Amino acid sequence: MINPLVGMPQGLEWLVILAIVVLVFGAAKLPDLARSSGQALRIFKTETKDLREDDKKVTPEQREIQTRNEARDETTGDVVRERRDDTTA
Repeated sequence: MINPLVGMPQGLEWLVILAIVVLVFGAAKLPDLARSSGQALRIFKTETKDLREDDKKVTPEQREIQTRNEARDETTGDVVRERRDDTTA
């Protein structure tokens, strides 16, 4: 069976990667880098949450379309019942 972690760095390799990151970015820039990464992740999470909530919301126009589609007979497409909103009948 193939080990799924074959290409993953282990122990000492992580330390070497960390040392390279410190050399490239500098020790003073690492807190700013971590802070900006955290803010980006937080923004991404809130945007995806908002997108999921927007999918659940139904506008009045969408509700009207749904009621019209439900009022039609599936076999013939004829209107089975009709709802009137005017009070001047």
